[in-house]
Amino acid sequence: MSDNDGKKTLGVRGGPRSGNVKQSFSHGRTKNVVVETKRKRIVKPGAKHGAAGASGNKPNTPVGDPSKRPAGISDSEMERRMKALQAAKEREAEEAAKRAAEEKAREEERQRRREEAEAKEREQREAEERAKAKAEEEERKRREAEEAAQKAAAAPAPEPERAAPKAAPRKEKEREQQQPRGGKGRGRGGDDGRRSGKLTLNQALSGGEGGRQKSMAAMKRKQERARQKAMGGTEQREKVVRDVQLPEAIVVSELANRMAERVGDVVKALMNNGMMVTQNQTIDADTAELIIEEFGHKVVRVSDSDVEDVIDQVEDKEEDLKPRPPVITIMGHVDHGKTSLLDAIRDAKVVSGEAGGITQHIGAYQVTTDSGSVLSFLDTPGHAAFTSMRSRGAHVTDIVVLVVAADDAVMPQTIEAINHAKAAEVPMIVAINKCDLPAADPDQVRADLLRHEVIVEAMSGDVQDVEVSAVTGDGLDELLEAIALQAEILELKANPDRAAEGAVIEAQLDVGRGPVATVLVQRGTLHQGDIFVVGEQYGKVRALINDRGERVKEAGPSVPVEVLGLNGTPEAGDVLNVVKSEGQAREIAEYREKAAKEKRAAAGAGTSLEQLLAKAKEDENVKELPVLVKADVQGSAEAIVQAMEKIGNDEVRVRVLHSGVGAITESDVGLAEASGAPVLGFNVRANAPARNSANQKSVEIRYYSVIYDLVDDVKAAASGLLGAEIREKFIGYAEIREVFKVTGVGKVAGCLVTEGIARRSAGVRLLRDDVVIHEGTLKTLKRFKDEVSEVQSGQECGMAFENYEDIRPGDVIEIFEREEIERKLD
Repeated sequence: MSDNDGKKTLGVRGGPRSGNVKQSFSHGRTKNVVVETKRKRIVKPGAKHGAAGASGNKPNTPVGDPSKRPAGISDSEMERRMKALQAAKEREAEEAAKRAAEEKAREEERQRRREEAEAKEREQREAEERAKAKAEEEERKRREAEEAAQKAAAAPAPEPERAAPKAAPRKEKEREQQQPRGGKGRGRGGDDGRRSGKLTLNQALSGGEGGRQKSMAAMKRKQERARQKAMGGTEQREKVVRDVQLPEAIVVSELANRMAERVGDVVKALMNNGMMVTQNQTIDADTAELIIEEFGHKVVRVSDSDVEDVIDQVEDKEEDLKPRPPVITIMGHVDHGKTSLLDAIRDAKVVSGEAGGITQHIGAYQVTTDSGSVLSFLDTPGHAAFTSMRSRGAHVTDIVVLVVAADDAVMPQTIEAINHAKAAEVPMIVAINKCDLPAADPDQVRADLLRHEVIVEAMSGDVQDVEVSAVTGDGLDELLEAIALQAEILELKANPDRAAEGAVIEAQLDVGRGPVATVLVQRGTLHQGDIFVVGEQYGKVRALINDRGERVKEAGPSVPVEVLGLNGTPEAGDVLNVVKSEGQAREIAEYREKAAKEKRAAAGAGTSLEQLLAKAKEDENVKELPVLVKADVQGSAEAIVQAMEKIGNDEVRVRVLHSGVGAITESDVGLAEASGAPVLGFNVRANAPARNSANQKSVEIRYYSVIYDLVDDVKAAASGLLGAEIREKFIGYAEIREVFKVTGVGKVAGCLVTEGIARRSAGVRLLRDDVVIHEGTLKTLKRFKDEVSEVQSGQECGMAFENYEDIRPGDVIEIFEREEIERKLD
């Protein structure tokens, strides 16, 4: 509604023409407004021009009475206006009620917060008063105790009981003074557990009254500070000096943890020394030593390798040593009867279990002789691929029995065995086997050994020699007597009452039992349940199995046993040590694994850029045959890898992508497919998923049980990568007599075949003054006007070269043929 001068005014229907209206706003604000009511001029039909009518906006105006509403407004329009007016009034009433409710809620919230703040402040005052009273009480008790002590020192009959009654009334009075305050605070709703009012939405969303609550430790620290303040000073804690173990490099947060200092203080000290570091950065040992000394602690320098110091390296005392069985290693050339000889001694048929009658693994057995002596035998393979295994066998042994066939004399691997025994400084006994054969010649064997500085007793030497026959059993007793005599000379002793130490003879991954290691105990006694570390692996002895397949509780010195309970497959030749805790074992194994990785990385990175480029250039010209090897035991896998490395030459080589122990798995097939390599399984098979994957991906899997066959097949496959050798065969010479120019052909040489045959399919070289100036093929070879395939010696012919016309009379044409010869690796 607006007046004549354009200002807006408020209109009130049914009210006076003018007056004041009080308006209410949020936050309690009000305003008086002048209200003026004007009547609208109504022009009625038939009325005179300019006559004024009554207002048609009254709410009690009937809708259906056309005489009482403005002209030109229909019934529906009038009804719509009335409804809109009614809705506007309802909205105004709702908003007013809502504003009033919000204002009331805000006022209640303000009142509640004021009460809570007062209650909290009151509780804090009461807590401080209680702490102060408690501090005063403790101080009073301390003074009274001192006075009582002084009185006791001065008088012979002290009366300490009088101090206690004095404290009781005062303490009771203080409790009575504090009680009404606490009760009053709780009655007013100051207690956190008895808040007045309901939980509002704002309170719930804001996380309560104070948001983050203090911890119990923070409250205790606050009370301690208040107590010290009430006592009139801060109590200085006694500094604890610690021995801080300091490695070569350490993280700042770890340094603070070892010193039991706050990280912020350590970072601040480093910054004061000019090092802007964070708590997650690493500092060197020298800097850390300065910080440790600055905080007043003692430095204990350690290195990563110190974790191995827990392994007991104490030398055994003489009185603790007890006799132990000797460890005998059987060595010799392949097929000279080593395993058969051992079978004859222990009355077992081990050879029947080996493929092709060849020992593929190191076997460890114990034999008890007729005299009651216990002997531990190691049966090493005689094949050349197992040189490293045989070397390990020599280093854990006490006596070497060198088996030489009487009908075959000394062979290359016999010489290797002699060298291994000499390098290990182990006494040797020569067993001349197969003496029952008609072609046997033991004297020839002794003479051959003499050439390799092995002088037997029969030839005035100090090496015992025994003629035996594994088939008939002849000479076995003499051999055992010789071994017992040698062992008696050596006086072998060990301390069985200490932590066990042994060598891994063989290791394999058994499907049902997991990683299994064949261990020869050298010192101490290995018990079931012992925690040990072996190489880069560790574990707890779950079971011990002897050479007869029986479970035993312990294994003493010189006893070979299978150990179950490892977390991984160790390398053959690793040393087993028993430690006190699993944590120590894990720490040592992790350190050794890390050191091995760093060593391999250093070996790879220890070359210059020029060397790398040169090697890459060499590799471009070398063809590789990638293979993937899986074997049943660690020693076999290692031997196969070494044999693969020896196959090849400057043009072709075999690259072992991966070698491992256990069944062929799907991941092995995936690696082989990515590299285009075959999978070679030695005494293992592929599982069902691996077989299905190999069929789908067309990956070749080959199984072997004899190492000869595997090496021969790989060698044949590598030979296929060799380029065929091209050889030239000279078949004739021709001399150019005249040069003709023929249209459409070019220059044609009129030649005389002076030697051999000229063939069109052969290669030719043009020689001028015995210097090759062109090499190529013939375009034409004619005899008179006819094209011919060959021309015999002494006949004339015409020759034209392909894409070459610089020919002159007197030039010589050399005619040759090329033939390809297939090459093989040695």
